[in-house]
Amino acid sequence: MLSVCRQYLNDIQQAEDVMITAFMKVFTNLKNFEFNGSFEGWIRRIMVNECISYLRVQKKVTFIDDHLVLGRDEESFNNIESKFTIDDIQFLIDNLPDGYKMVFNLYAVEGYKHYEIASMFGISEGTSKSQLSHARKMLQAQINKLKNYDNGTQ
Repeated sequence: MLSVCRQYLNDIQQAEDVMITAFMKVFTNLKNFEFNGSFEGWIRRIMVNECISYLRVQKKVTFIDDHLVLGRDEESFNNIESKFTIDDIQFLIDNLPDGYKMVFNLYAVEGYKHYEIASMFGISEGTSKSQLSHARKMLQAQINKLKNYDNGTQ
């Protein structure tokens, strides 16, 4: 669960603090688990919600409301070469602006829909889609830069 929190929080100590707070919520609400889904999924959702709450309180998430949804370049984004480690990918995601990072994690990693993300943060679905599109383009640019650096072409 620390890795779940780490996806949303750059600082490992903050991620640990949020994880501990979330586990306290898990243990105090254990009687409320309804056995409808997986126990791990229930805990994971609590972790994600606690991270979002923490970032809201810290006012660390800003969204660019530009109503511009760029075309998706998913095929090239999904063709990340296997030479990148998980730490490399996490480093690239950590360097995204906060709004991009949150939407990217919630959509691409957690599987939330844009209308769910929009309601979590009080933004429009278009803003959520735009944040995801910009995050993907920024990640793709960073990956291309790394590939060029590794190949000696830059």
